[in-house]
Amino acid sequence: MSRAQFAQRREGRAAAVQYLYAWSINSPASLEDDLKVFFEGMDKPREYYAFGEELIRGAIEKSSEIDGHIRSLAHNWEFDRIAKIDLAILRVAIFEMMHRPDIPPVVSINEAIDLSKEFSNADAKRFINGILDRLKDQIGRDARKASTP
Repeated sequence: MSRAQFAQRREGRAAAVQYLYAWSINSPASLEDDLKVFFEGMDKPREYYAFGEELIRGAIEKSSEIDGHIRSLAHNWEFDRIAKIDLAILRVAIFEMMHRPDIPPVVSINEAIDLSKEFSNADAKRFINGILDRLKDQIGRDARKASTP
């Protein structure tokens, strides 16, 4: 992957986290209309964020499954007390880990930790890393390698 592609994916993940954060606070009546408005407000054309949009749609479509993983892996944490921004970061990473075999799980974990440094507080990275590390051990594939679907 080129440096430009890596940067584009990183920006896509950041956009996905921002959208999912807003979605968790105020779910829109129309996802299509809301995504159109969201991407119109971004710095680059919507096509640039295609990877991020895929993450948004996937995380929303699989939200009950993803939230089930979070509930089972967040030891000593009540789901409703998890910060909304941390939930958004976890939802993106867990969607990738569970539904994007072309992305090594450690990449998803590292990206989630970087996003937590950008969008959350200092304690979030340990919390997020703990949940994702436990999931990594459960998914049954090499954490450092991509696989074909």
